[in-house]
Amino acid sequence: MELGGAFTIFLALCLSCLLIIIAWKRINKGGKLPPGPTPIPFLGNLLQIRTDATFQSFMKLREKYGPVFTVYMGPRPVVILCGHEAVKEALVDKADDFSGRGELASIERNFQGYGVAMANGERWKILRRFSLTILRDFGMGKRSIEERIQEEAGFLLEELRKTKGAPTEPTFFLSRTVSNVISSVVFGRRFDYEDKTFLKLLQMINGSFIEMSTPWAQLYDMYSAIMQHLPGRHNRIYYLIEELKDFIASRVKINEESLDPQNPRDFIDCFLIKMHQDKNNPHTEFNLKNLVLTTLNLFFAGTETVSSTLRYGFLLLMKHPEAEGECPYELPTW
Repeated sequence: MELGGAFTIFLALCLSCLLIIIAWKRINKGGKLPPGPTPIPFLGNLLQIRTDATFQSFMKLREKYGPVFTVYMGPRPVVILCGHEAVKEALVDKADDFSGRGELASIERNFQGYGVAMANGERWKILRRFSLTILRDFGMGKRSIEERIQEEAGFLLEELRKTKGAPTEPTFFLSRTVSNVISSVVFGRRFDYEDKTFLKLLQMINGSFIEMSTPWAQLYDMYSAIMQHLPGRHNRIYYLIEELKDFIASRVKINEESLDPQNPRDFIDCFLIKMHQDKNNPHTEFNLKNLVLTTLNLFFAGTETVSSTLRYGFLLLMKHPEAEGECPYELPTW
């Protein structure tokens, strides 16, 4: 009995050592990365980064390693860019070199490399070129879209005036307005602010954005090989995005049934027409999967990122009211 117990402990130690060696090899394999603190197997640099003060931890590492450095979030290497100059050099001056998308495990099982936002290489170039062309055709960057924005801003002001100056949570006020601008392009219509389907979509978008920032999602991104087999909150984002995909797929079906190739009504119609033109090309990127996911990318990004930027902008103006005087436009009084 004692011999059996000792043998079990010996096997467990051997297995642990093997796992540590594998993790260490994965951390140190290939690629030339910027300098950074030395990681330890499995945990990486997690012990050197305070979860309650991540920004301050990174700024402290910047003092030692400069504005560009590498940290390991578990076994996952992450290159950190600190400061305006470093970000500008990477994302503006050397935009082509940094155009690739790294894998984000928490949403990779939803997208699997499809859709303009999560694609890489030639697929990304093709979908990006097509998407930009269609968005411009429907007025993005032109006077016509400005008129749509002004019209939607009028609806927003009406809703805000209904609050009669009472303290208000602005998230869904701004989300509805911003989302209707991109909806008019990708779906060919705006939604009524009280439309239940529309409100549910916005709740799912907001919810999935929140879920991406939870510790559970961060754990999934760091240890996806293990976490993908476990139940828990880290799976919630998957189901939220799948529900959004189902909505987009239902809109695609509606458009297919009433498609007029001579009169495209929206982004979905234009993609369907291109799919029909390329139907005999087995290597085309214009397929149903890329249609659904690219439309979702545009709808999600056109809703969440812009409305969040506006929300933070208003918060900054509230904190620094003196900055309002420097605003080139007169701010409305609600």
